[in-house]
Amino acid sequence: MPARYRAARVGGTLNPRFAARADGSLIITSSEPLGDYPARITDRLIHWARECPDRTFAAKRDASGQWRRVSYRDALAQTRSVAEALLARGLSAERPIMILSGNDIEHLLVSLGAMWAGVPYAPISTAYSLVSEDYGKLKHIFGVLTPGLVFASDGELYGRALRMVVPEAVEIVLNSGKLDGRHHTPFSELLATPATAAADRAQQATGPDTIAKFLFTSGSTKLPKGVINTQRMLCSNQQMLLQSFSFLAEEPPVLVDWLPWNHTFGGNHNVGLVLYNGGTLYIDDGKPAAHLIGETLRNLREIGTTIYFNVPKGFEEIVNALESDLELQKAFFSRVRAFMFAGAGLSQAVWDRLDNIAERVCGERIRMLTGLGMTETAPFALCANGAVIRSGVVGLPTPSLEVKLTPAGDKREVRYRGPSVTPGYWRAPEQTRAAFDEENFFCSGDALKFIDETQPALGLMFDGRIAEDFKLSTGTFVSVGPLRAKVIIEGAPYVQDVVVTAPDRDEVGIIIFPSMDACRELAGCGSAVPLAKVLVAPEVREYFQGLTDRLYHAGTGSANRVVRARLFVEPLSIDKGEIADKGSINQRAVLTHRAALVDAMYDETDAELILARR
Repeated sequence: MPARYRAARVGGTLNPRFAARADGSLIITSSEPLGDYPARITDRLIHWARECPDRTFAAKRDASGQWRRVSYRDALAQTRSVAEALLARGLSAERPIMILSGNDIEHLLVSLGAMWAGVPYAPISTAYSLVSEDYGKLKHIFGVLTPGLVFASDGELYGRALRMVVPEAVEIVLNSGKLDGRHHTPFSELLATPATAAADRAQQATGPDTIAKFLFTSGSTKLPKGVINTQRMLCSNQQMLLQSFSFLAEEPPVLVDWLPWNHTFGGNHNVGLVLYNGGTLYIDDGKPAAHLIGETLRNLREIGTTIYFNVPKGFEEIVNALESDLELQKAFFSRVRAFMFAGAGLSQAVWDRLDNIAERVCGERIRMLTGLGMTETAPFALCANGAVIRSGVVGLPTPSLEVKLTPAGDKREVRYRGPSVTPGYWRAPEQTRAAFDEENFFCSGDALKFIDETQPALGLMFDGRIAEDFKLSTGTFVSVGPLRAKVIIEGAPYVQDVVVTAPDRDEVGIIIFPSMDACRELAGCGSAVPLAKVLVAPEVREYFQGLTDRLYHAGTGSANRVVRARLFVEPLSIDKGEIADKGSINQRAVLTHRAALVDAMYDETDAELILARR
């Protein structure tokens, strides 16, 4: 019997058009036109403050654990006050606002006030202030932006970074805490500013081409680039999303969400989805790790979401809890219409477990949605909401977005053109020129392939990052993305990530970043046992030896036959670009900075090397 799914109406991408060109490229578009969208995202705040003034727009737990709520009416009033205060400071695109804060209500109000006033803002990764040792990326971003005002959520938490990076002449606004040795403005002063007609005139003066924000790329290979996000990008992208997830129009969405606002998934996609559709955002302080997921689970037991977003690791932790937590089961499946993951491929094993739990608890599965996008596309670009959805499938273009698949060696690079695509990088004309082709399509660097070349309407699959691929010393081309995904799927739940080590080598090797909680359970070790001891436990060594053997024998040639492996648990460096603040590992940076380890793997002087039994 075919699986039964909870009703969730979709559209937008279901009737694609294809146009082949003589140069080998292929243009793909949706046949569904894009509906009207507002000139600015703050128009939606006005609309919902009028239509449902008392509805909670955003909420976050306070120190007592109670939800502190902001209604649409109050959010509008406070946005106008902040905008009035910002206008008095003469800020502009040349002197924008830099935000050092996690997700919280004050961060949200600063961002809305900035957009109301027509002043661009830039939310910066907290890791650049709180994890980095040299503040190199934070200093670089400050130099690119030349902000006229810096908002920080807590003076004590961000104090050292502020003192090291922000000159005396730049105003600092703090929501809480002190900043020894520096004058600062309390955020409460901005909120207390009486709004006047000047603020409303400023809002009306903004339009589709107004810069709303700068979002900085992770800078895993180079220094972060400031992606220009215009009002047209934000608004058109939300309309694309609404037409692709049509059920969003049937009831106001309710989200419990932790995804950081300095990233496009959290800050554009999810916050925008709530504001555009008059929903409610519960700001989650949890994180997708075994020791931090507890707060997320607490929130999900209390709040029934209508659509739930997370990264694959987050879904894995939630599934682990769902299997034995009856209270969580009841709340989690109470009203959710769909799930969506992004950022990486979801293990099919985790996906299957989630489906099985849903069928057991509520007699039907919950639709899993996914897709492909990037900071430069605001981010929603490709959506997988058709008949075939599984790990690796990214779907088809959303309404009004043109996709070009252009030959890149034996692969096809995906390129984008449309209203949701960035005009470029801030103060980086050369990088902007290099990012677009002669037809003004943005060159993503992602490779895609069809699920079935004979049935292109079924959609596309991710085929790796072109820049990560390389050749063996024999000249054989290695496609890193599919190989990496294969190892992660085959090694679930004990493999968290993988780096392929073989550029200019004779054979393929892998550095495995193990899932430590799963490995502890496999070894029967408690949390007090050092990680190094966990990985040499006989049960763990035997498992990874077997995994390496299976990967070797499953290989069909030298390009995908894994010969050697090595487990790795040392901390990676965000300053060296080995790991992005969102947790993704950069293949090239790891290989560059861990060259001695790779050499030891190939000359077999590494005592921890695992060689496949041939």
